[in-house]
Amino acid sequence: MSKIETAIHIEKRSSIIPMIILTALFFILGFVTWLNGPLIPFFELACELSSSQAYFVTFAFYIAYFVMAVPSSWVIEKVGYKNGISLGLLIIAAGAFMFYPAAESRTFLLFLIALFVMGTGLAILQTASNPYVVVIGPRESAAARISVLGIANKLAGFVAPLLLTALVLSNMQEFTADKIAVLDAVSKTNALNSLALQLQRPYLYMGLIIMVLALLVKLSPLPEIDLDEEGNVAHLSIFKQIRNAFRRPQLVLGVITLMLYLAAEVLAGDSIGGFGKQLGVYGVEGNFYLKLTSFTMSAMVVGYILGITLIPKYLSQVTALKGSGVLGVILVLAIVLISPKIMIQLPGIPNLPVVILLVALLGLANALCWPAIWPMALEDLGGYTKIGSAILIMGIIGGAIFPLFYGMITENINAANTANGTVGVSKSGNQIAYLMLLPSYLMILFYAVKGHKYRKW
Repeated sequence: MSKIETAIHIEKRSSIIPMIILTALFFILGFVTWLNGPLIPFFELACELSSSQAYFVTFAFYIAYFVMAVPSSWVIEKVGYKNGISLGLLIIAAGAFMFYPAAESRTFLLFLIALFVMGTGLAILQTASNPYVVVIGPRESAAARISVLGIANKLAGFVAPLLLTALVLSNMQEFTADKIAVLDAVSKTNALNSLALQLQRPYLYMGLIIMVLALLVKLSPLPEIDLDEEGNVAHLSIFKQIRNAFRRPQLVLGVITLMLYLAAEVLAGDSIGGFGKQLGVYGVEGNFYLKLTSFTMSAMVVGYILGITLIPKYLSQVTALKGSGVLGVILVLAIVLISPKIMIQLPGIPNLPVVILLVALLGLANALCWPAIWPMALEDLGGYTKIGSAILIMGIIGGAIFPLFYGMITENINAANTANGTVGVSKSGNQIAYLMLLPSYLMILFYAVKGHKYRKW
C-alpha cells in the first residue's frame, strides 16, 4: 500500500469513532428537542393555558440557544470541545431533573425554567459538536455527514412523541377539556395534578441516562479539535471576533436563513399536533393528534436519506438547498389554499385531512436545509469558524419567536371566526397562519441561488 493510500485509510478510520459518538449525541439532541411538540397540547390542558400561552414551551426552549450561544463559545474556549460536549449533556440532565418539582407543583413557570436549562445544555452541545462534523472529513461531503446525523436526530424525533404518548399521554382521552370542565373545583385540581405528575418518572429516567452518556463521552477517544489552525484569532476579544465575523456576508446571510429555516422546522413539527386537534384528528385511541409530530419527523428522515444518497455524488449542496426552498414555497401555498375537508383514509385514523399530510411534508422540504446552510455559512471563515458556529447557533431563535407569532395569529383568527359565527365555514387560524412561513422558504431559495456566494458587503 502506498503512503498516500495508507494516509487515506487512516483518515477514514479515524473519522469512524467520532461519527459514531456524534450520531449518538444527535439522537439524544433530537429526542429532547422533539418532545416539545406533544408537550404543547399537554401543558395547555394540564396548566390551563390558552393556545398562544402554550407556545411558550418552544420559546423557553429555543431562546436559550440565542442567549447562550456566544457564552457557549467562551465556555468551549476554556474547557475544549470534548469537555464542552460532556458539560452540555450534564446541563441537559439537570433540566430534565427539574421536571420533577415542576410536575409536583404543576407550575408552568417551573416547567419553562426547566426547558430553558435543557435548551442551554443543548446550545453548548450544538456549539461543541457541530464543528466536528465539518472538520473530520472533506468539506464537500459535510452535508452528507450532517445528513447521517440528521437521520439519528429525526429518528429520535419520530420515537420521542410515540414514546411520550405511550408512557405519559396514553390516557389523554380521559382528560379532555369537555370532561375537565364539568368537574367541581376540587376534582378538577386533583385530575390535573394527576395528569402533570405523569411527567415525573420519564424525565427522571431521561436525566439519569444522559448523565451516564456525559461520563461515557468524557472517557471516550473523541479527539480534541483546534480550529484556530486555520488562522489564529484567540488573541482577539470575543467582541472583536464577533465584529470581524459579521464582516463575512456568507455568515450573516446564513444566520438569517438559518433563523427562518428553524421557524419552518419547529412549526412543522410542533404545531401539527394542535392543528390536528383543531381539525378533530383523534383516531380510534382518542389521542392520535399527539403523534402527528412523528409524521413530520418521518418526512425529514426521508429527506436525510435522499441527502446521503445524492450528495455530493449526484447533487450539490447548493442544488439541494434550491430544491428545499422551491418545495417549501409550494407546500405552504398548498396548505393555505386546500380545503381541510378533503380527507384520506389511514389505518387507525379513518378521516385524516390532506392538509395535515402537507404540513408533515414540510419536513421533507426542511430536511436538507441545516446540512446545506451550515457548511456554506462557515466556508472561508478560517479562525473565525468557532465564533461563526456560535453565531449560527443564535439563529435558532427563529424556533423561539415564530411559534409565539403562530399561536397569537391562530388565536386571533379563531376568535374572530367565533365572533362572526363563521366557525367551520371560514378557514381556521391554525391553517392560515402557516402563510407566515412563505418568507422563510423564499430566503432559503435566495441564499442557495446567490446569498452564499457573497464575500464582501
